[in-house]
Amino acid sequence: MTVDNGVRVVAGGILLVSLLLTAWVHPGFVWLSAFVGANLIQSAFTGFCPAAMVLRRMGLK
Repeated sequence: MTVDNGVRVVAGGILLVSLLLTAWVHPGFVWLSAFVGANLIQSAFTGFCPAAMVLRRMGLK
């Protein structure tokens, strides 16, 4: 798996968990979804992605 694919998997997983937490625990968890979305947009423009740095350290290519 490449780092790009890993970032997509991590972001999608966090979004799904955030939506479940929003529905079942507290509506405030919607802000986690907003944060992930904003980070994806930011990384598209700047090329800086903290998740990609972590995945590289974990050994993804």
